[in-house]
Amino acid sequence: MPLILAFDAAGGRCAAALVRGGRVLAARAEATDRREAERLIPVLEATLAEGGAAWSDLDAIAVSTGPGDFTGVRVAVATARGLALALDRPAIGVSRLEALAVGHADALVAVDARRGMVAAQAFTGGAPRAPAALVALEDLAGLAPPGARRLGAAAAPGAPEAAEAPDPAAIARLAAARLGDPGPPPAPIYLRPPDAAPGEPAPRLLDDA
Repeated sequence: MPLILAFDAAGGRCAAALVRGGRVLAARAEATDRREAERLIPVLEATLAEGGAAWSDLDAIAVSTGPGDFTGVRVAVATARGLALALDRPAIGVSRLEALAVGHADALVAVDARRGMVAAQAFTGGAPRAPAALVALEDLAGLAPPGARRLGAAAAPGAPEAAEAPDPAAIARLAAARLGDPGPPPAPIYLRPPDAAPGEPAPRLLDDA
């Protein structure tokens, strides 16, 4: 069974899980106060140590590609690609919305994009009904499949389903299913463009997905 290190660094935290065959061997989460670049590797190292594993034991790296804040998503994806290159292991990207929907056959998942907007995606039978999109909060209900569980920003205020941070174990579970065909290297999906990125190619935005 493959040993997968999965992680997410959006939303002001670094979270990681070491998973083998669906079993979580170790998991950690830490608030970062916008220090994702500084704290992500220590969190990953601590997760490996807790699970009694070394970098060379890994079969794959799994990472949340967003949509999410620019810095956290960029740090996570760059780290995953760097580790994959250094370890000669595949890096598999998983969207934050997919990971939040794990365990729910019919679901409407959303994360806050601010300014009255959300990044949303509907799932039926565990599969996406359509690509993720930015929609106005007042239009969100129209995307929900009949009887769907509403998760993240789609949930009622104060509901336990309102968490917008994906479980790294869910990221690992989705990555394990794609291990035979990992696809291209993970690419970040941003909610909005950065304020300034001189000399760099334009980032992939949610509307481009």
